[in-house]
This record gives sequence, structure tokens and C-alpha cells, in this order.
Amino acid sequence: MTATPGDPLPARADVVVVGAGHNGLVAATLLARAGLSVAVLERDRVIGGAARTETPFANVPGLKQSTGSYLLGLMPPELERMLDLRLPLVRRDPHYFLPTADGSGRYLLMGRDRDATRRQFVEFFSAADRDADDRLQAELDQLRADLAPAWLQEPRSVEETADRFIRPELQQVFVDLVRGDVVSYLDRFGFTSELVMAMYAVTDGLSGLHAGPDDTGTGHNFLVHNMCRLPGADGTWMIVRGGMGTVSRTIADRARAAGATITTEAAVAAVTTTGGAVRGVALADGRTIDAATVVAACDPFTLAELAPLPHPLLDRLDGFRRTGTTLKVNLALRDLPTFSCLPPGAPSPFGSTIHLLPPAQPLDRVRAMWRDVQAGRLPDFPTIEWYLHTTADPSLQDGAGHHSSALFVQSVPYEVAGSTWEAELPAYVDELLDLCDTFAPGTSDLVADTFALPPPGIEAHFGIRHGHIHHVDNGFAFDARMPYATGLEGLYAASAGCHPAGSVIGAAGHNAAHRVLVDHGVAWRP
Repeated sequence: MTATPGDPLPARADVVVVGAGHNGLVAATLLARAGLSVAVLERDRVIGGAARTETPFANVPGLKQSTGSYLLGLMPPELERMLDLRLPLVRRDPHYFLPTADGSGRYLLMGRDRDATRRQFVEFFSAADRDADDRLQAELDQLRADLAPAWLQEPRSVEETADRFIRPELQQVFVDLVRGDVVSYLDRFGFTSELVMAMYAVTDGLSGLHAGPDDTGTGHNFLVHNMCRLPGADGTWMIVRGGMGTVSRTIADRARAAGATITTEAAVAAVTTTGGAVRGVALADGRTIDAATVVAACDPFTLAELAPLPHPLLDRLDGFRRTGTTLKVNLALRDLPTFSCLPPGAPSPFGSTIHLLPPAQPLDRVRAMWRDVQAGRLPDFPTIEWYLHTTADPSLQDGAGHHSSALFVQSVPYEVAGSTWEAELPAYVDELLDLCDTFAPGTSDLVADTFALPPPGIEAHFGIRHGHIHHVDNGFAFDARMPYATGLEGLYAASAGCHPAGSVIGAAGHNAAHRVLVDHGVAWRP
């Protein structure tokens, strides 16, 4: 995202929002619409947090890439309408591609044509897998519809949420899923192909999570990642034209239109207090803003360094602490790869989530991957989601027609035992490209440049403590997450670490703004 000059810094405001990520911008918009003076402070030269579009490739300087989040899926459509975002969304078709590299020619291209997908299940896997997938998708449709209203409300316990929102016949299923693991949930449907089960377990259960496939909390992460309800999504994640920076820029436009100011290169050093209540903020460069209310859209661990949080909340944060396990390898490609398993005339797989999984005993290999991560080892075959969006959104390309792509690698350790990421990263990226070559021969020869972010790189680049892309691990559900009201008078949290979950959702910004207005007796005027 190109940096634009920030607004002048005001001397005082009714509300200071710390961080111009998407949640902070949502909160700023809604608070400003309620008539409050709102100042958003962003440490970087660009807004958006991890929802940004950048030109990160030194060798291909005109090529754009979403370097943090890649897709928009989980934002409630009610919130998009409330903010009048009108985002330029692209429905991916196909949305999933499961290739193989074992010479069998098996694959799945899952898209709008449900009948074609079902035929592929039968042809390349089994009729039992087709029927299992039908049952899974039908149940997820019901859970998604039932749970949706809960995301724009204060969190309740898992049991209270089930009782209030979930249809009776699925209440126990819901509780077991949220409190359980993804493999046990998928086992219920009768899949006979471990490869298909591994695809679902990894892409939805393990994505961004500090866990293995059998760990408690992976069920909640799975449910979260299946809450896609945007118009035309049909339960899938969508591309935003111009990259994910379009989301942040559009919300920022709505915030400024409502009267909020957004100042970049304005790193907050401390939330100042008097008598146990917020007084304002002090910036790293010595400037100050007076404000009785601060909404922190930064991650909770950064907030703990900025403000004197109550000890019970600090103890709670200690229980949240997890390191990131995601490696993002952004790629500039000279041309499109060719997958060996696809026959001539097959639909293009690009734009989809491409799942690279070990062909033999994939779930056991995923379990072994997690054991490696826990020991600080780099797995020899980590699971990979491969993205290439320039075919669906040519606006990202440079004048020479390069393609931006990304390997979303899960899982890797935050620290490499006996070494460092700086020492290991170049060779490990080469190993990952070798894996790509087994599915699409010659891919590594197409690479014009790379921009890789291991967990410490994610921490440094996006300012997220511990390099965890969800701020608070999505293994923590609902009321177990960071509360909106911190217990320090005037200080609120509105990050991905809050209810409902980590991802580009915006519900935390909405819910925190609502809580501020209720506490201050200000009318809610979204």
C-alpha cells in the first residue's frame, strides 16, 4: 500500500484509537459517527496492519502483493453494509484445488459447479467421500447461519452461545466442536480419504494456530474459518481487487468521512493515567494527546507494555501467550506454473487455495510436523497453502506481466533450535520451492524474487508480538479471549485477540465501539 500523508495530530480527542488496522478503523468510524472526536494513531507509514497491499519485491518493484492477510472471508455482511464499504469482491471459482504428485492424476477442483466437484470425488476418491463432504457442507451451512448473530454481540460462554443461537439438534455438536479437535469432528462424517480429511483439517483447523491436528481448540478454529457469509461467497473466502489494502483504505475513507483523524508515523509509547483512569497517550517522539478514552487495536501483549493493566488481566494474558507458527513466502513469478496432475483443458486452478500436502499418510505427517515445531525443527514437508491472485485480479501485476504469489506455510517454529531464522531462511525457502516443483515442475525457475516472513519477521514487519497472526490463538474461544473492557477506566481493547476471533473480521472493532458508547451513555448511531 502506498504511504499517504497522515492527518495532523490533535492536542485532544474524545477517543484515541491505537493502531490503524482494520479493527481500529472500524471502531473509529462508528465512534465518529456517534459524534465523538476520534484520533487514530498508527506507528507505520501505512495503515492496515496485516491487511495491506505492498510492493515488497526489490527485483520486481511494480508488482503488488497482499503481504499479510490474503483473502477476505469472515467479515459479517451486516458490518460491511453498516459501514457502506461496497468492497470489490471476486468470487473464486474454483476456490479449492487439491493436487497430487504421486503420478495417479488425482485432483479436486472445488468451485461453483457442485455436481462437477461431486463427480471428481467419486472418480478420484470414493462415493463415500462425496457423501461425507455433502454431510459436512450441509452441517456447516446450518452452524454458520445460526452462529452469525453472535459475532456482533458481547461474547457469551460456549454453552450460553449454543443455547441462545444454535438450533437444538446441533447444540451438542457445536459445543463439542468448539471445545474439541478438528480430526474428531471430521471423523463424524465418514471420509475414507485421509488426504481429503487432511486438507480440511489443515486449511481450517490449523491455519494460524499454535497446535497440532488432535489438539483442543482446533475445532473452534475450524468453525471460525467456515463463517464466510459475504454476498456471493457461498461459504468461501474471496479475493478483494487491489489486494487486502483495499479493505483498510476503504474503511479509513469511511472513518475520515465521519470526522476521525488518522495520523501515521505516530507510535504510541504509553497510555497515560491519573487516579486509575485513562488521561491520554504519550507518543514515542514526545507528543501527547489528552483523551479520557483509549481504544487499543494493537495486539493485547503490546497493550500490556503501553498501559498499567489490572493484574487479573495480566494473568489472563500470560495464559494466552503463544508464539506464531506461520511462515509467509511472498513470490514474484515470471509466468504461471503448470500442475502435472491436471489434464489438458482442465479449469485454471489459479485464484484458488492450492493445498500442498504429503501424499502418503498425510495426517500422520501433519502430526509429525507439529512434533518438529515443538522441538524447534524445520519440518521437511510442512503443509502449504499456495495462493496466486493476479489471474483473478490483474491490477496487482506490473507492466511486465509478473504474477504475485504466496506460500502460506503451516507450521514452523518461532525459534529454530541451534540456529536462527536468518541463517536457515534462504535454504528453507529453496526447500519449499522444491516441494512446489514436485506438484508443478519448473516452478522454482519462474521465481524472480521472494519476500519471506517467518514468525519473527511477521512480528517485526506488522508489529504483532510473538509473530502470531491472530494476536490471541484461535484455540481460545468466545469469552475466553481478550475482553473489550480492560478493567482500567477508559481503556478498551479492539484487536483480533478479542471476540470473535483472529482474522480480517472487523467485529471486534464494532463490538468495542458499541461497548464504549454504552459505557458513556452515547446513542448508538451506526
